[in-house]
Amino acid sequence: MHWTTNPRLPSVWWVTAVSTRSPIRSNVGLKAVMAVTGILLVLFLIAHMIGNLKIFFGPADFDHYAHWLRTIGAPVLPEDWYLWGQRVLLGAALVAHIWAAAVLARRARAARPVRYVHRPKVQVSYAARTMRWGGVIIALFVVYHLLDLTTGDLNPVADQRRPYANVVADFAPERWWVTLIYVIGIVTLGFHLRHGMFSALRSLGQQTPRGERRARSAALVFAVALCAGYLVVPFAVLAGLVG
Repeated sequence: MHWTTNPRLPSVWWVTAVSTRSPIRSNVGLKAVMAVTGILLVLFLIAHMIGNLKIFFGPADFDHYAHWLRTIGAPVLPEDWYLWGQRVLLGAALVAHIWAAAVLARRARAARPVRYVHRPKVQVSYAARTMRWGGVIIALFVVYHLLDLTTGDLNPVADQRRPYANVVADFAPERWWVTLIYVIGIVTLGFHLRHGMFSALRSLGQQTPRGERRARSAALVFAVALCAGYLVVPFAVLAGLVG
């Protein structure tokens, strides 16, 4: 048992709280949750981006790919089982990621209840300073994206059998504001990924000045590449290169 004193709480309650906390709710456990769920979400983003790029092969290939996703395992397994399983898994990962981040942030604030009179000058990136609001923007963007190209409630075509037509109609020039929404969402995601990957690489040992520079460069390259891979589709439709 780890004995800790806290002047603001009776010692017996503090000891009980520390001794009964499950490993998953410890700081180390929460960081592990963030790492595992973060990796899962990043892998999905990469796979989803690659699938989106198939739109440049034409409507037949893109529609066939979308149909294949819906019918994986058929006729043994029901249609859409893979997509729904993926959505449930990713939704759970996203909730766990947000929960772990929120708990860690709350504990960090509680550990320093009194603000510094003179805050130390620490160089932090724009992404690090805006992680909280960036997460809110990303969450809202995910909801919009699902209503747009998954359920079709916000899509002008809304035909699951014609995903190519859905995308082309969605990012048509007269619907420029949809492209703007996607740019804001994807760029915000890029900032989030850049900071998250840098933190992960730094935790893996890149803590020297040279190592941190390498980690920052790798995180930046990855974030820019992923953003470009996602945004090339709406801009190609907007410019008339796809359609």
